Parts: sequence; structure tokens; C-alpha cells
Amino acid sequence: MIYLKLFFSFLKIGMFSVGGGYAAMPLIQSEVVSGHGWLSMGEFTDLITIAEMTPGPIAVNSATFVGIRIAGVPGAFAATFGCIFPSCIIVSLLAFIYRKYKNVSVLQNILAGLRPAVVALIAGAGISLLRAVAVGEAPLQPANMNWVGLGLFAAALFILRKWKWNPILVMLLCGIANLGIGVLTGKG
Repeated sequence: MIYLKLFFSFLKIGMFSVGGGYAAMPLIQSEVVSGHGWLSMGEFTDLITIAEMTPGPIAVNSATFVGIRIAGVPGAFAATFGCIFPSCIIVSLLAFIYRKYKNVSVLQNILAGLRPAVVALIAGAGISLLRAVAVGEAPLQPANMNWVGLGLFAAALFILRKWKWNPILVMLLCGIANLGIGVLTGKG
């Protein structure tokens, strides 16, 4: 039954996505693109873009969008509930434990050990998305490169880091720039 598949797939994502939405992206990709084939890699990158632009956590937005795409509104409920259920349970337990043992050095050492793993997960997600922008599913060769996408990525990164513009404005400007370039080159 598709609802159970959606629920359990996003339950896994919800359980093992330590570090938030960006860290969950490789897990979502593994389940949705590689594992079940519900989306292609191109559709997945579109999904991440939409999930980033809409209010709320990326993983929850992704679950909702995938659920709707695969099984309509009931699928959206199944996937979204699967995604948030582990967090509700785990956060409640951790809040209780943290309040009770917050001054214990073992707990502080565990939290300090998780930080590098979270950074690695986020970096892995970023590299995966950059590769998807650069060549999609084609082999990584100069002839296959999406130079416009890479240029927009570099420009957006520069603007966000140097001038700290609003990310939504930068995404909107990149979309408009890509549309304009596509129209000018006849690919839009």
C-alpha cells in the first residue's frame, strides 16, 4: 500500500535526519529518487527549490510535496506524519533528559561530537545539489556542464556572503536571470 510506503520512507528520513532539513536532503534523495524512483533527479532538485522557498522545514515540505505527487492529499498526510512523528517523540524525550542532566559532562561531550557530523551532512547535501545543477545526471565533463547554472550559483553565493541579501530575493533574481538568459538564447 502506497500510504504505508510513504509513511515508512519519511519515518526513516525523520528518524535519521540529524541537523535539520539540509542534512536530510541526501536521505530524501536516497529514498525518493534512488530507493523508490518516485522522482527523477531533476524533479528532486525542483522539489528542493520549492521546499526551500515555501514556509516551514524543508524535510516536512518535501514530504508533503512528494506525498501529494505520489498519492494525493492522503499521501501528503501519510508522508508528512511519517516525517514529523520521530521528531515529536525524540524532542520530547530529549527535552526531558536535557532538563534533568544538562550539567553532566558526558551529555556535553555527546553534543560536541554531533556537531562535525551535522556539518558533514550539510556539506554533502550542498555538493550533491551543486553537482545536480552542474551536470544533472550526465557524466561530469566540461561538455555537459550547465555554465549558466554554475554562474548563477557563483553569483548567488557571492551576493549572499558579501552583501548578506535576503535569500528569497536572491533566488527570485536568479530565476529571473535564468529566464532572461533562456529567452535570449532561445532555450526559454
